[in-house]
Amino acid sequence: MSSKMLNGNLRTELGEQLKSAKVQRLINVNHNEGLIIKTANQWLDEAKATPIPNMLFSEFWYENELCILFADTNLGKSILAVQIAQSISGGVPIDGFKLESTPKKTLYLDFELSYKQFEKRYSEEYTNHFAFSENLLRAELNPYHELSKKFKSVEDYICAYIETCIKEHNVAVVIVDNMTYLKNDNEKAKDALDLMKKLNKIKKTYQVSILVLAHTPKRDESKPISKNDISGSKMIVNFCDSAFAIGNSTEAANRRYLKQIKQRNTEHLYHGGNVVVCDINKNFNFLEFRFIDYDNEVTHLKSYDKMGLEERDAEMVRLLNDGLSNVAIAEQLGVSEGTIRIRRKKLGI
Repeated sequence: MSSKMLNGNLRTELGEQLKSAKVQRLINVNHNEGLIIKTANQWLDEAKATPIPNMLFSEFWYENELCILFADTNLGKSILAVQIAQSISGGVPIDGFKLESTPKKTLYLDFELSYKQFEKRYSEEYTNHFAFSENLLRAELNPYHELSKKFKSVEDYICAYIETCIKEHNVAVVIVDNMTYLKNDNEKAKDALDLMKKLNKIKKTYQVSILVLAHTPKRDESKPISKNDISGSKMIVNFCDSAFAIGNSTEAANRRYLKQIKQRNTEHLYHGGNVVVCDINKNFNFLEFRFIDYDNEVTHLKSYDKMGLEERDAEMVRLLNDGLSNVAIAEQLGVSEGTIRIRRKKLGI
C-alpha cells in the first residue's frame, strides 16, 4: 500500500473516530426524558472533555453556535455571508478578522440568488471566475421538486434536508440565506421561535455551527441598531447564541459597519462605541467586505442637523491647514477621531 493511500486511510479513520466521539454524548442520553439531570460537577467534567470553541468570524461567531446576522435589504448580508463561508471552508481568515479553526466543510443554502446571479457576483463579467474552496457546498431549491406530504411546510423540508447533508457530506458549518424564505410568516414571534428551536436542535444533535441571515423591517437609520430591529420579534435573539448586524453608513454609498448584538463566548467588544467599519468592493472577481477601521456608531447614523459630507471635508482640510490634530478637529466637527482618520485616508491627506 502506498504512503498516500495509508495517509488517506488514517485520515478517514481519524475522521470516523472524531465523528463517533461527537455523537457519543447523545447516545448516552435518554431521549424519552424531558430533562437531563446531572450534578454540577458532572457537567463540568463533561465540559472539560469538550474542545474550547474556536472563532469562525472574530468574536462575532464561534464554533457550535447558532448565530443570526441581520440587516435591512441591500446592505450586503449575502455578500458577507459568502465571504465568511469561503473563509471557513478554505481555512483563511478575512483581512481584519480572526479565524481560529481549520478548514471545515460548509453548506451554504442560497434562497436569494439564482446560480447565474451568483456567477455574475463572483466573476469578471461572466469570465475569469473566482475559485472557491472545494469544501464549500452551495444549494438552492429545485423548482421542479414537489414537496412530500410528510412535510408540513417548506421550513420542515429544509431542516430535514440540512440534517441529511450534515450526515452525507460531513458538514460542520451551515449558513442559511435567509430566514425570511424559510418562514414567510416569520414576523409572528411564535412561528419564528419554532424555526429557531428546530435549528437549535440540529445544532446540538450534530454539533455544527449555524449562521442564519435575517431581514430587519425598514428602520430609522438615525438610531443605533438593537435587537428590537430584527424581523420576527426581538425574542428570536433570546434563542440564539450570538447575533450581529450590518448597519448602513452615511460616510459613503459602499460603507457599512458591523455591530455585535449578542454574545455568549466573549465579552461585548463591538458595541456602539466600537463598531467595525468596512467598505464593499469588488476585487477583480470577488465581491467582498474590506476592513477599514473601528469607530463610534453615532458617526455613521443619519443626522438631520449634520453638515453635508463635502462641506465637512472642506472644513476638515481648513482645520488641518491651521495645524489642528485629528482629535481637535473631531471635537469641532462633532464626530469621532476615527472618522477623521478614515476620511483623511479616503481623501489621501
